Amino acid sequence: MKITTRDLVYMALYAAMFVVLDRITDMVSILAMPQGGKLNLGTIALLLASYHLGWHKGLVVGIVANGLLYVTGSMNFYGSVISLFFDYLFAYTAYGLAELFPNYKHLYLGIIVTNLIRLACSTFSGCVAWETELWASLAYNANYILPTMVVDLIAVPLLYNSLKPVMKK
Repeated sequence: MKITTRDLVYMALYAAMFVVLDRITDMVSILAMPQGGKLNLGTIALLLASYHLGWHKGLVVGIVANGLLYVTGSMNFYGSVISLFFDYLFAYTAYGLAELFPNYKHLYLGIIVTNLIRLACSTFSGCVAWETELWASLAYNANYILPTMVVDLIAVPLLYNSLKPVMKK
């Protein structure tokens, strides 16, 4: 994987966009759940990074975004290593894989798959870290991850197609 200066700038841009969008959703508190979790617009930046830069660099952007979440204090993993890895590191880094899944016209399959990976990770974390039953953890996490997926399915294709002429790999 060759990383150019242009790639580094784009990667930093997407990571910064992730933090800004995440902070906006923190301020607005849309679908914020009492024990953590919310509708997250930051995933739009991670998905755009994957589609624009490819999955390798998309994964790096996801990892950097997790570090920025920690630094900005937006990461709430309640001291559990399971929660840290499954609610954040694996869940958000998985968005970098979106480019691997084929698009069908304006339906971006990668958006669906990566949001379902995040749902699976957060559900597992709820079962293990919070000792919640599977159905309860799934229902809790689906309340904010599925709406995030719907927003991603609308916003990412619109933004990506609009920005495609100025995005050069």
